[in-house]
Amino acid sequence: MTDVNDLLSFAIKEAENLMDGEIFLLKDLFKGYEWNRIPRNERLLLGTLFLNYANTVKCSINAIEKTSSGQQKYKFQAMQQLME
Repeated sequence: MTDVNDLLSFAIKEAENLMDGEIFLLKDLFKGYEWNRIPRNERLLLGTLFLNYANTVKCSINAIEKTSSGQQKYKFQAMQQLME
């Protein structure tokens, strides 16, 4: 089983492939079967860690609103725009 910190690192690295202005959910950064194989409690912890990363680290990922099912949405902003 993969460690949650490894999953977090994977998600952060995968987010770098997003286009500027793209809106996504954390699960979008994983292949469907990979996401489904992560136990629910680890997915919840991963979501908390990813949100904490987005809120505390100066990065190009911004938390925006939640979906109707309570999933956190994020928006990717290119670093060039953040510096302006």
